[in-house]
Amino acid sequence: MKRVLFTLCFVCASIVFLNAQSLNEDLYAPKFALKTNLLYWATTTPNLGMEFTLGRKTTMDISGNYNFWNFSDHKKFKHWLVQPEVRYWFCDRFNGHFMGIHGHYAEYNVAGLKILNMEHFRYQGNLYGGGLSYGYHWILGDHWSIEATIGIGYAHLKYDKYPCDKCGEKIKDGIRNYVGPAKLGVNLIYVIK
Repeated sequence: MKRVLFTLCFVCASIVFLNAQSLNEDLYAPKFALKTNLLYWATTTPNLGMEFTLGRKTTMDISGNYNFWNFSDHKKFKHWLVQPEVRYWFCDRFNGHFMGIHGHYAEYNVAGLKILNMEHFRYQGNLYGGGLSYGYHWILGDHWSIEATIGIGYAHLKYDKYPCDKCGEKIKDGIRNYVGPAKLGVNLIYVIK
Protein backbone atom coordinates (compact mmCIF):
# COMPACT_ATOMS: atom_id res chain seq x y z
CA MET A 1 0.00 0.00 0.00
CA LYS A 2 2.81 2.41 0.89
CA ARG A 3 4.49 1.72 -2.46
CA VAL A 4 1.28 2.49 -4.36
CA LEU A 5 0.75 5.77 -2.48
CA PHE A 6 4.41 6.75 -2.87
CA THR A 7 4.32 6.03 -6.61
CA LEU A 8 1.09 8.02 -7.07
CA CYS A 9 2.53 10.99 -5.13
CA PHE A 10 5.76 10.83 -7.14
CA VAL A 11 3.88 10.81 -10.46
CA CYS A 12 1.71 13.77 -9.36
CA ALA A 13 4.70 15.80 -8.15
CA SER A 14 6.59 15.12 -11.40
CA ILE A 15 3.67 16.23 -13.54
CA VAL A 16 3.17 19.41 -11.51
CA PHE A 17 6.86 20.26 -11.81
CA LEU A 18 7.04 19.56 -15.55
CA ASN A 19 3.87 21.47 -16.38
CA ALA A 20 4.15 24.48 -14.05
CA GLN A 21 5.58 26.67 -16.81
CA SER A 22 2.73 26.04 -19.26
CA LEU A 23 -0.12 27.10 -16.93
CA ASN A 24 0.46 30.81 -17.54
CA GLU A 25 0.03 30.29 -21.31
CA ASP A 26 -3.47 28.81 -20.88
CA LEU A 27 -5.32 31.38 -18.75
CA TYR A 28 -8.81 30.83 -20.22
CA ALA A 29 -9.08 27.04 -20.06
CA PRO A 30 -11.10 25.55 -17.17
CA LYS A 31 -9.17 24.90 -13.98
CA PHE A 32 -11.65 23.19 -11.63
CA ALA A 33 -14.78 21.03 -11.85
CA LEU A 34 -17.23 19.27 -9.53
CA LYS A 35 -18.77 15.98 -10.65
CA THR A 36 -20.94 13.03 -9.74
CA ASN A 37 -21.05 9.54 -11.26
CA LEU A 38 -24.58 8.72 -12.39
CA LEU A 39 -23.83 4.97 -12.54
CA TYR A 40 -22.95 4.94 -8.82
CA TRP A 41 -26.25 6.68 -8.06
CA ALA A 42 -27.97 3.81 -9.92
CA THR A 43 -26.49 1.45 -7.29
CA THR A 44 -27.77 3.78 -4.50
CA THR A 45 -24.22 4.99 -3.82
CA PRO A 46 -23.94 8.74 -3.11
CA ASN A 47 -20.73 10.14 -4.61
CA LEU A 48 -18.92 13.37 -5.31
CA GLY A 49 -15.73 14.19 -7.16
CA MET A 50 -13.57 17.09 -8.13
CA GLU A 51 -11.02 17.63 -10.85
CA PHE A 52 -8.39 20.34 -10.96
CA THR A 53 -5.60 21.46 -13.26
CA LEU A 54 -2.05 20.21 -12.84
CA GLY A 55 -0.69 21.45 -16.17
CA ARG A 56 -1.70 22.44 -19.67
CA LYS A 57 -2.78 18.89 -20.62
CA THR A 58 -2.98 17.24 -17.19
CA THR A 59 -5.54 17.20 -14.39
CA MET A 60 -6.08 15.41 -11.08
CA ASP A 61 -9.48 13.75 -10.58
CA ILE A 62 -10.45 12.65 -7.05
CA SER A 63 -13.75 10.89 -6.40
CA GLY A 64 -15.30 9.52 -3.24
CA ASN A 65 -18.27 7.21 -2.69
CA TYR A 66 -20.11 6.25 0.46
CA ASN A 67 -22.94 3.71 0.62
CA PHE A 68 -24.50 3.23 4.06
CA TRP A 69 -27.77 1.46 3.18
CA ASN A 70 -29.25 -1.77 4.50
CA PHE A 71 -31.74 -3.33 2.09
CA SER A 72 -34.58 -5.80 2.65
CA ASP A 73 -33.97 -9.56 2.97
CA HIS A 74 -30.67 -9.05 4.85
CA LYS A 75 -28.95 -7.50 1.83
CA LYS A 76 -26.34 -4.79 2.21
CA PHE A 77 -23.80 -3.07 0.02
CA LYS A 78 -22.10 -0.80 2.55
CA HIS A 79 -18.77 0.66 1.50
CA TRP A 80 -16.71 3.76 1.10
CA LEU A 81 -14.22 4.27 -1.75
CA VAL A 82 -11.72 6.92 -2.76
CA GLN A 83 -10.20 6.89 -6.26
CA PRO A 84 -7.61 9.53 -7.27
CA GLU A 85 -6.56 9.70 -10.91
CA VAL A 86 -3.98 11.69 -12.88
CA ARG A 87 -5.27 12.39 -16.40
CA TYR A 88 -3.52 13.30 -19.63
CA TRP A 89 -5.72 15.10 -22.19
CA PHE A 90 -4.97 14.58 -25.89
CA CYS A 91 -6.41 17.95 -26.93
CA ASP A 92 -7.32 20.50 -24.23
CA ARG A 93 -8.04 19.68 -20.61
CA PHE A 94 -11.75 19.16 -19.87
CA ASN A 95 -12.42 18.48 -23.56
CA GLY A 96 -12.22 15.31 -25.66
CA HIS A 97 -10.16 12.15 -25.14
CA PHE A 98 -8.05 11.43 -22.05
CA MET A 99 -6.02 8.62 -20.50
CA GLY A 100 -5.58 8.18 -16.77
CA ILE A 101 -3.60 6.39 -14.08
CA HIS A 102 -5.72 5.78 -10.99
CA GLY A 103 -5.41 4.32 -7.52
CA HIS A 104 -8.20 3.12 -5.27
CA TYR A 105 -8.84 2.25 -1.63
CA ALA A 106 -12.11 0.99 -0.14
CA GLU A 107 -13.59 -0.58 2.97
CA TYR A 108 -16.70 -2.74 2.53
CA ASN A 109 -19.38 -4.78 4.32
CA VAL A 110 -21.57 -6.67 1.82
CA ALA A 111 -24.12 -9.46 2.24
CA GLY A 112 -26.98 -11.21 0.48
CA LEU A 113 -26.07 -10.16 -3.06
CA LYS A 114 -26.66 -12.66 -5.85
CA ILE A 115 -23.23 -12.09 -7.39
CA LEU A 116 -19.83 -13.65 -6.73
CA ASN A 117 -21.25 -16.24 -4.27
CA MET A 118 -22.30 -13.58 -1.73
CA GLU A 119 -25.95 -14.60 -1.48
CA HIS A 120 -25.57 -16.64 1.73
CA PHE A 121 -22.53 -14.94 3.28
CA ARG A 122 -21.30 -11.58 4.53
CA TYR A 123 -17.88 -10.23 3.59
CA GLN A 124 -16.16 -7.41 5.44
CA GLY A 125 -12.73 -5.99 4.67
CA ASN A 126 -10.75 -3.57 2.54
CA LEU A 127 -9.12 -3.34 -0.86
CA TYR A 128 -6.46 -1.27 -2.57
CA GLY A 129 -4.85 -1.13 -6.00
CA GLY A 130 -4.67 0.87 -9.18
CA GLY A 131 -5.05 0.81 -12.93
CA LEU A 132 -5.34 2.57 -16.27
CA SER A 133 -8.38 4.28 -17.72
CA TYR A 134 -9.67 5.91 -20.87
CA GLY A 135 -12.45 8.44 -21.24
CA TYR A 136 -14.13 11.12 -23.29
CA HIS A 137 -15.47 14.50 -22.12
CA TRP A 138 -18.33 16.27 -23.95
CA ILE A 139 -18.94 20.00 -23.38
CA LEU A 140 -22.68 20.72 -23.06
CA GLY A 141 -22.51 24.45 -22.31
CA ASP A 142 -20.50 27.13 -20.53
CA HIS A 143 -20.44 25.24 -17.23
CA TRP A 144 -22.02 21.82 -17.84
CA SER A 145 -20.34 18.73 -19.27
CA ILE A 146 -20.65 14.98 -19.27
CA GLU A 147 -17.94 12.34 -19.53
CA ALA A 148 -17.71 8.58 -19.89
CA THR A 149 -14.77 6.63 -18.50
CA ILE A 150 -13.74 2.99 -18.24
CA GLY A 151 -10.69 1.45 -16.62
CA ILE A 152 -8.92 -1.81 -15.95
CA GLY A 153 -6.73 -2.49 -12.99
CA TYR A 154 -5.62 -4.52 -10.01
CA ALA A 155 -7.12 -4.82 -6.52
CA HIS A 156 -5.77 -6.59 -3.45
CA LEU A 157 -8.70 -7.61 -1.21
CA LYS A 158 -8.47 -8.62 2.46
CA TYR A 159 -11.71 -9.96 3.93
CA ASP A 160 -13.44 -11.75 6.77
CA LYS A 161 -16.25 -14.14 5.82
CA TYR A 162 -19.36 -14.64 8.01
CA PRO A 163 -22.33 -17.03 7.64
CA CYS A 164 -24.98 -14.27 7.52
CA ASP A 165 -25.41 -10.50 7.59
CA LYS A 166 -25.65 -9.92 11.37
CA CYS A 167 -24.90 -13.11 13.22
CA GLY A 168 -22.39 -15.90 13.57
CA GLU A 169 -18.73 -16.26 14.14
CA LYS A 170 -16.18 -15.59 11.47
CA ILE A 171 -15.82 -18.56 9.09
CA LYS A 172 -12.47 -17.50 7.69
CA ASP A 173 -10.30 -14.60 6.73
CA GLY A 174 -8.76 -14.42 3.33
CA ILE A 175 -6.88 -12.52 0.66
CA ARG A 176 -7.79 -12.30 -2.99
CA ASN A 177 -6.10 -10.59 -5.91
CA TYR A 178 -8.25 -9.28 -8.74
CA VAL A 179 -7.37 -8.08 -12.24
CA GLY A 180 -10.12 -6.77 -14.50
CA PRO A 181 -12.57 -3.85 -14.82
CA ALA A 182 -11.81 -1.37 -12.04
CA LYS A 183 -13.55 1.84 -13.05
CA LEU A 184 -16.76 2.71 -14.86
CA GLY A 185 -18.41 6.08 -14.98
CA VAL A 186 -20.84 8.42 -16.65
CA ASN A 187 -20.15 11.69 -14.86
CA LEU A 188 -22.30 14.82 -14.79
CA ILE A 189 -19.89 17.74 -14.40
CA TYR A 190 -20.12 21.38 -13.35
CA VAL A 191 -17.04 23.22 -14.65
CA ILE A 192 -15.75 26.28 -12.78
CA LYS A 193 -13.58 28.41 -15.05
